[in-house]
Amino acid sequence: MSVLRFAMTTLVMPDYDAALDFNVGALGFAPVLLETASFAESHARFTASGVTFEGEPRHEAYGTVAVFRDPFGNRWDLIEPKAHE
Repeated sequence: MSVLRFAMTTLVMPDYDAALDFNVGALGFAPVLLETASFAESHARFTASGVTFEGEPRHEAYGTVAVFRDPFGNRWDLIEPKAHE
């Protein structure tokens, strides 16, 4: 089983909804990242557990990533960072 870890910084905001609208609506990114050492394994396990991803995994310059939503509508990025060379 691959190891998952949170890869994020906590920001305290007086208005969470406004911050979420800005991050997701204006900037277009998921504010929560779940980092894995094995994207393929984690993606397959999540999918088998009923997680629905918003599209196919993408291979970006920074790593492999796919976005999903939790039961409360929060967007998450599952990401395997690219190995530093």
